[in-house]
Amino acid sequence: MRSISALATGLALAASAAAAEFRPAIVYDLGGKFDRSFNEAAFVGAERFREETGVAFRDFEIQNDAQREQALRRFARDGFDPVVAIGFSHANAVERVATEFPDTRFAIVDMVVDLPNVRSILFKEHEGSYLVGILAAMAAGEGQVGFVGGMDIPLIRKFACGYVGGAKSVRSDITVFQNMTGTTGAAWNDPARGAELATSQINQGAEVVYHAAGGTGVGVLQAAADAGKLGIGVDSNQNGLHPGQVLTSMLKRVDNAVFQTFMDAKEGTFEPGFEVLGLAEGGVGWALDEHNEALITDEMKAAVEAAAAAIIAGEVVVHDYMSDSSCPY
Repeated sequence: MRSISALATGLALAASAAAAEFRPAIVYDLGGKFDRSFNEAAFVGAERFREETGVAFRDFEIQNDAQREQALRRFARDGFDPVVAIGFSHANAVERVATEFPDTRFAIVDMVVDLPNVRSILFKEHEGSYLVGILAAMAAGEGQVGFVGGMDIPLIRKFACGYVGGAKSVRSDITVFQNMTGTTGAAWNDPARGAELATSQINQGAEVVYHAAGGTGVGVLQAAADAGKLGIGVDSNQNGLHPGQVLTSMLKRVDNAVFQTFMDAKEGTFEPGFEVLGLAEGGVGWALDEHNEALITDEMKAAVEAAAAAIIAGEVVVHDYMSDSSCPY
């Protein structure tokens, strides 16, 4: 009969072998995994999975569009599974590579790829943006607010429209200045241009500037802080970048999406298809911590909590620019 210690050792070795066979991977979008925003949220989720399970993951930071398909194919060919693509721009590459490797599980954030081995993860960014729009308008008082987007695409217009809706729910006559950084992937990683656009909006009277611009947003927040105004971060909690100068951050829980995808695949519960994560699902929200708590009054907190409850209950429906490419606010 095997001893208890020998049995325990055998079980531990078997568990280690099983962990070694599970090989998840991530391909980030342009801007890199330390953009302090969208990509970094994905990295944080993967790191949490590694810490909780002891299973390592591999990742790759693309430098150009051609590397999307190359990276996905290399991971699939080398036996990584699941492979998660961060960003809508991976859609064509995911479709091609997932078709070539039907036994490999893939996931993509911010786009739908309708294949039997792909999970598509979408978010209701307009709902979270509506909430920070409320906070921006209340913090601005009689002043105006601004928005700086990254690449000029419907997804980023979706952020902008929700933000305008929230701001105008507080004060219908408020002006919301809007600028997009560019029309190519380079728009996600141009902090200098982000600072320039934010400064222009501040010079026109913006008291608060919200960005949805990836790495470009670092420049937006810096410009707001330098001018003594308030910035609003996005995707990750960016409150700590300029404590006391970042009003809040609109949280897009890409970290949770990556963590859950890895965990589902590991536990054999991975399902393809698509899911849409909004306020009700905990997919979006706003950040309150020691870095910004002094900026959020009880009145502001009550207003945003009431709005969130009304959205979840269906009493307030925030316009979705992706469904109707207009912004009625």
